Amino acid sequence: MRLYTRRSACTTLAALAFAVPATLSACGGSREPVNLAEQNSQEAPSIDFFSPMEKIDPDALNTAREAGGMTIDMAEEQTGISVVYNTYTAENYQDKTYDDVCLERARASQDDLYLLNPDVTVALGREGLLADLSGLPAAANLREVVRAANTIDGRLVAIPQEVVAYGLFLNMDIFKECQLAVPNTPEEFIACCKALREAGYEAPVGANRWWLETFVFAQAYAEMYNGGDVEAEVAALNAGQTRYSDYLRPGFEFLKELIDEGYVDAEGASTSEAFEGPGEGQAFLDGECPIVMAYWGAANTETAYGKPPFAMEVVGFPSDLGQMPVLSVTGYGVLEQARHRDEALEVLNVIVSDEALELYSEINRVISPSENVKVECIDALKPLNALVEEGKFVLASNAGMDVEQWGNVCLIVRDLLGGASVEACMEALDKLQEDALSAQ
Repeated sequence: MRLYTRRSACTTLAALAFAVPATLSACGGSREPVNLAEQNSQEAPSIDFFSPMEKIDPDALNTAREAGGMTIDMAEEQTGISVVYNTYTAENYQDKTYDDVCLERARASQDDLYLLNPDVTVALGREGLLADLSGLPAAANLREVVRAANTIDGRLVAIPQEVVAYGLFLNMDIFKECQLAVPNTPEEFIACCKALREAGYEAPVGANRWWLETFVFAQAYAEMYNGGDVEAEVAALNAGQTRYSDYLRPGFEFLKELIDEGYVDAEGASTSEAFEGPGEGQAFLDGECPIVMAYWGAANTETAYGKPPFAMEVVGFPSDLGQMPVLSVTGYGVLEQARHRDEALEVLNVIVSDEALELYSEINRVISPSENVKVECIDALKPLNALVEEGKFVLASNAGMDVEQWGNVCLIVRDLLGGASVEACMEALDKLQEDALSAQ
C-alpha cells in the first residue's frame, strides 16, 4: 500500500481520478487506511482532500494532475483555506480498489472533500453522506447531463471538472492499410474484427479488466438517451416494470461473440491494468493491436496515447443508432458531516467555477461540465467531440437509477471474461434489481 499526504497543490493532485475510474487500486491487507494529515488548531484553516493517484509513481508527469493542482492553488488563494492531500495507490490488480478505500474513509468521516468515481458517488449519495451542492453559485452553470448523472433524490451530490467521454481509439494507419471504414454498428464492428484477423492481427481489440462495459452501455441505452423518455424509462426500471437485463442483454451477447471469436483476449483482459505494464496500451502503441477503448483525456497525455507513432482517431462505440460515445459523469463530493464542511464547500465552489474550469479545460483540452466553457480539442478527438456536441451519447452513470450501473456492470462483464454465460450474467443483473426493489 502507498498512502501519500501532501500540501503542495501544483505538483501533487491526481485530478484525473474520475476520468480513469478503474485504473486505481489500493492494498487489501489487514492494515486499515489511516489519515496521515494532522490538523493543527494553531494553523490557518485547512481541509482534508482524498484523491487517488492514476499512476504507481506519484511524481509521474501528468498534465491533468498539474491542471487540477492549479485549480486547487486558485481556491487556496481566493479562500485562504489550505488543502491537505491524502492520496492512495497500489502495486497490482489484486489489491483493494481505490473505491473500497474511499468508501471506508468517507463512512468514517476521515476527510472533508473527495474525488469520487460513479459507483461511490451513488453509494454515498444514497446513504445520505454527501452534502447537497445545488446551492453553490458554480452549480448554476452546469450542463444538464451533469445534473442528471449526479442528482439523487433531488440532491446534487457531486460536480466534476470534466465530462468524461469514452470512445474507441483506432490506429488509422492500420485501417487505411486494410482498406477498412470506421465501423458504426455492431455488425460492422464484427466484420471489421474479422478483416483485421485475416490481415494478421490475432486479437484486434485490446482490452483491460475495466472498460469493456462501454460496449454494453452503448448498445443498451442508445435509444433511451437518444429520443427516448429518459425519466419515464428510469422510473419504470426503478419500479421493476422493466428489467435492466432486457436493456443490457444485446451488449453482453455482442461481447460474448467478441470473446468466443478471439477478437478480445479474455485471459489477458481479465488481469490487464489500463496503461500499466505490457498490456493492451503498449500493444496499441506498438502497432500490434488496432483498436483499444479509453477515455477522452488519454488522447491528450503522454502517460497514455497522447503521442502515438501513427494517425489516430477516437470514435464512438457501435450501436444500432451508429457510433455512440459513453459518458461517465462524476467528480468532487463533500461529506455532509465533515469536520470542515463549510470550508470544503467554499473551496469546491472555486474549483468548479467557470474561471477554474476554463483553466483546467484549456490545459487538458477536455469537455467542461459548465455550459459556458468551450475548448478546441485535438484532431484525433474531433469525431468523438462532434457526437457529444450533437447530443448523441449514452450515460454509463446515472444516479437516478436504483441499480448503480458503472461499477456493477463492470464486475459482471468480468464474470463473462472468466467464462460465465450470458444467461448467468443476466441472472446477476436481475438479482441486483430485485435487491434494489426489496430495499425500497
